[in-house]
Amino acid sequence: MFTGIITDIGTVRAREDRGDARLIIGTVFDIDSIALGASIACSGACLTVVDKGVDSDSNGPGGWFAIDASAETIACTAPGMWEPGRRLNLERALKVGDELGGHIVTGHVDAVGQIVSVTPVGDSWGLVISAPASLAPHIAAKGSITVEGVSLTVNDVTDQPDGSAHFTLNIIPHTRAMTTLDEAAAGRPVNLEIDILARYLARMQARG
Repeated sequence: MFTGIITDIGTVRAREDRGDARLIIGTVFDIDSIALGASIACSGACLTVVDKGVDSDSNGPGGWFAIDASAETIACTAPGMWEPGRRLNLERALKVGDELGGHIVTGHVDAVGQIVSVTPVGDSWGLVISAPASLAPHIAAKGSITVEGVSLTVNDVTDQPDGSAHFTLNIIPHTRAMTTLDEAAAGRPVNLEIDILARYLARMQARG
């Protein structure tokens, strides 16, 4: 489980395709405190650490960790996010007793949305994001949603004729500075995860 509060921006250093994709991700996390088998959310996708190392020229705690992204993971996440040089929002798994600053996030990407527009609103940015029809019923004004692993509050939602939905977000300067949302631009694909409560409510309604 995660909270959607990003604690580092990592960078994909290398990718090796060998069935699954082995990815080396640079980070400032304390590598010694990361166990093999630990879960780290990478721009909203929960992945397992399979190797790690400390940079020989590093004076701090940082280094790298490796994950294996399956073909399904790559197919279900935003195009291009696993390429070398790509910046990723990183969050380590929630520990019992940690402050829950965002909302409960599973690290399972439900769908890929697309940024429709980015508009300055004072010092903040107003983002409009298009969500596919499969997610549209589960997005509500003042509810929570995870975008690229970041816990955010939906301002409002507008249903579209094709069954999709456009929802708006307010991105404050601090969020831009601490996440990859500083790269937000119209047309950019983004990973989306709906609120876990919406997921269970949908299941209950489906069962009647």
